[in-house]
Amino acid sequence: MNGEQTKNKILLVYNPKSGNGLFKNNLDKIIRSFQDIGMMVQPVRADNSLKLEEVLSNLDDSYRKVIAAGGDGTINVVVNCMVKSGCDLPLAIFPAGTANDFASYFNIPTGIDGMISIALEDHYVPVDVGKYNDRYFVNVAAIGSVIDVSQKTETGMKNALGIMAYYLKALTEIPSLKPVPITVKTPEREFTESIFFMVVLNGNSAGGFRNLGAHSSINDGLLDVIMFKGVNFIRLPMLLMSVLQGRHDENDNVIYFQTEKIHIESDIDVSTDIDGEVGEPLPLDIELLPKKLLVNVSPYEQEQELSEEAERCETEDGE
Repeated sequence: MNGEQTKNKILLVYNPKSGNGLFKNNLDKIIRSFQDIGMMVQPVRADNSLKLEEVLSNLDDSYRKVIAAGGDGTINVVVNCMVKSGCDLPLAIFPAGTANDFASYFNIPTGIDGMISIALEDHYVPVDVGKYNDRYFVNVAAIGSVIDVSQKTETGMKNALGIMAYYLKALTEIPSLKPVPITVKTPEREFTESIFFMVVLNGNSAGGFRNLGAHSSINDGLLDVIMFKGVNFIRLPMLLMSVLQGRHDENDNVIYFQTEKIHIESDIDVSTDIDGEVGEPLPLDIELLPKKLLVNVSPYEQEQELSEEAERCETEDGE
């Protein structure tokens, strides 16, 4: 029996509060699907009583992969524990959050059958993991007054309305939004700008905006930094429209650049958000751990990622 055949266990970490109870209602179906191919699933409930880092540290060689079932916040918790515990198993994703930005990057379906079919097979792509101060993120670090909208949106409203909950809440907050002064320092530049909002992307979306990182790739070793300047409210609808159309990188009120690392600070208290959860206070030092994580994807997505990686290598060699 070869090494892969002896890896017959799956650790399933699920958040019972994410979404509408999708995983609690389908837990038996998930376990049965893996047992049918000779794989055993160990489900663990992600809550404050679970010392996940300790669980991951004690996994033996019989484990094949980890499944994170929940939204971006759940994935963030699982990845943080995996990195800190030294667990290098591949990660499968069962998305059940409000926006599911990380899963959306890989076009992982939100239907239970589609999720299971991907996790049953072994197709993976390497992805970068972001590091901010002493913690980690997979998709985005966000800074600015707009962050309060996400953090004020009630969980019940998120579960009932999905991403629309954020949009509706944002509309009620527009009159109170104020630009904040942010200073950024990178190896290439240093400047201060008054902004409503900024994101440091590893992926290409945040809050459901799929084209936010117009030039972003999740395994290119680069952070995509997008800063939305403080503008008159009369001009704000045009700025939002450019974001929806994926053309904001052409807007004069947007600063967009790529870098390997960035330092962010401000003279005032500014809200932050990491993968949809409350982040740390400024200052932040953000960089990437290149190809730190293997993510379970469909065969098509694996082929696409390998093709794009080959194109990037050819471009770099040509330069």
